[in-house]
Amino acid sequence: MSERIYGLLGRTLGHSWSVPIHAAAGNDAYRLIELEPRELPCFLSRPDIGGLNITIPYKRDVMSLCDVIDPAARDIGSVNTIVRRDGKLYAWNTDIIGFLYMADLAEVDLKDRKVVILGNGGTSLTAQAAARAAGAREIAVITRSGPDNYETLSRHADGEIVVNTTPVGMYPSNSEAAVDLTCFPACQGVLDVVYNPRRTALLLQAEALGLPCSDGLPMLVAQAMAAEELFFNRSIDSAETRRILALLRQKMENIVLIGMPGCGKSTVGAALAELTGREAVDLDAEIIKGAVKSIPTIFAEDGEPAFRALERDAAARFGAKSGKIIICGGGIVKDAENYGFLRQNGRIYQLYRAIEALPTAGRPLSQGADLAAMAAEREPLYHRFRDVGIDNNGSAADTAAAIWRDFCADSDSQRTEPEHAGREGTGDLRS
Repeated sequence: MSERIYGLLGRTLGHSWSVPIHAAAGNDAYRLIELEPRELPCFLSRPDIGGLNITIPYKRDVMSLCDVIDPAARDIGSVNTIVRRDGKLYAWNTDIIGFLYMADLAEVDLKDRKVVILGNGGTSLTAQAAARAAGAREIAVITRSGPDNYETLSRHADGEIVVNTTPVGMYPSNSEAAVDLTCFPACQGVLDVVYNPRRTALLLQAEALGLPCSDGLPMLVAQAMAAEELFFNRSIDSAETRRILALLRQKMENIVLIGMPGCGKSTVGAALAELTGREAVDLDAEIIKGAVKSIPTIFAEDGEPAFRALERDAAARFGAKSGKIIICGGGIVKDAENYGFLRQNGRIYQLYRAIEALPTAGRPLSQGADLAAMAAEREPLYHRFRDVGIDNNGSAADTAAAIWRDFCADSDSQRTEPEHAGREGTGDLRS
């Protein structure tokens, strides 16, 4: 396998998760191949090409350099998989397999629905073909300058499925969204091909509206498995696709800890770091490092609004990362904007501890405060943010183990729609 070239061909690939996906499928030779347009002909003439995936912006450009193109890929108008066989380059589009897998996993039904597709690049062509194959009633393609554009969305207010095929919302521009879903009052499902972050601003809005939705990671994994089958002329069981998807979900998502000051977030975070090998990031510690002063000093000299602004910046910066344990200050829920920052890549756990067991030393808002009243005031906010509540009146090790069990089970579940639509309910774990 190492004697031939396998990899993802594109122009800028720093955000890609393709290498770990193919490695999990046993292809250790797979790598990222960044080329400029002028380099494509020379590279694709190499006799040692084994198999390539093609991504933005080359899904259409490489077609003229291929010898044999699968009819379905030719109909779509773009390819994403190339294999050299008997000296010839054969091309397919496995993205359509991935797209339909993503929709099916999210229980987003395209049949007899009006599908509104954002963007007109190679992935848009795939989404259009998939929607036709699934029996969509009508397909509208929204572009920046065409007759159907973002200024004329009202023409398609009856859209029932919204699909984003643009890079809008992709890391590092996490807070951007291509459209406001309230423009589509009949919307019944949302698909976003972006997979970093896990939940784009578009998907966070879909969750808030209680709509079934999915990011693009299931599509990425499913198309990669279909490509692996073509690379090596083998069959891959669907269970293997789900295994690799769960593995990537677990690796990418953050564990976020919230709760009252003194409820044990730092101690549990340290126990989780020891248990999982993940880096634990304490947002308060990061604020202190950046401000070069203690939190009580920030409150005394600059006031609570200044501290909350620093906290918001820290939540935005670290919430955009992947695979971390994020330990939040007790008041982070007071700013609703922090929810999106933490939820975009994270599963959020609220820790509970008896009020009488909460320490107050070094905590500006806890000293001399009525903690019971503070807890009553903040509980609805914690409830709004959290995915799961967990009792931390026992040992930190037991709490960490309970969180990790839930986190792994959630990754395995492949749930793509909101766990509690509109965030009205919550789960509770007892350590």
